Amino acid sequence: MKYFFSETDIKSTWDQVVSAFWQRYPNPFSTHVLTEDVIFREVTADQRLLTRRLLTKTNRLPRWAERFFPSNLSRSVYILEDSIVNLADRSLITFSWNLNHTTLMTVEERCVFREMQEQPNCTQLRREAWIFSRVYGFSRPIQEFGLARFKKNQVKAMKGLEYALANMHEETPHWLRRDTVKEASGKAKEAAQAATETAKNLASAAGPKKAQQFV
Repeated sequence: MKYFFSETDIKSTWDQVVSAFWQRYPNPFSTHVLTEDVIFREVTADQRLLTRRLLTKTNRLPRWAERFFPSNLSRSVYILEDSIVNLADRSLITFSWNLNHTTLMTVEERCVFREMQEQPNCTQLRREAWIFSRVYGFSRPIQEFGLARFKKNQVKAMKGLEYALANMHEETPHWLRRDTVKEASGKAKEAAQAATETAKNLASAAGPKKAQQFV
């Protein structure tokens, strides 16, 4: 197993960050994210917002990994994301993991967005990830590759969040505004609809039941 940890101070209030979190896609730094669907949402008696989302992403494999998969295997990866918004302690916690390609690699990610009490205009992001592989004899290099890819992608994810924050304040250049990005990504989303239906079937059978799914 490979482990990743980082801490980032975001120079925006917690309310702004939470709003931007739900408006991240589409953005020019995450063009590999094809679709996002809410498959469960509930407000609990103690005023916590629980959400489960399904994301469909492209999955470009390196050449050395193609030997492990037949040519007709899906090149999309389906991600489940559970999240909890807690107004009482001003936190947003997410946990995500991939549903397919788990023999090659499983990536689990946990993010905690929390208001910084000493700096109310800032939000702290703590990100953790665990990368596993079950390919006998090749698990170590595959995990190394997975860690390197995760580090690269989390930089893009941070830029995407910053883009959403800037877009909320109309600070984004015209050529990067959300309407322009939506138009550019429309065709990719249309092509992913069939994959999404397959992914929803996977999601309905994945993981523990509703009462236990959020961490």
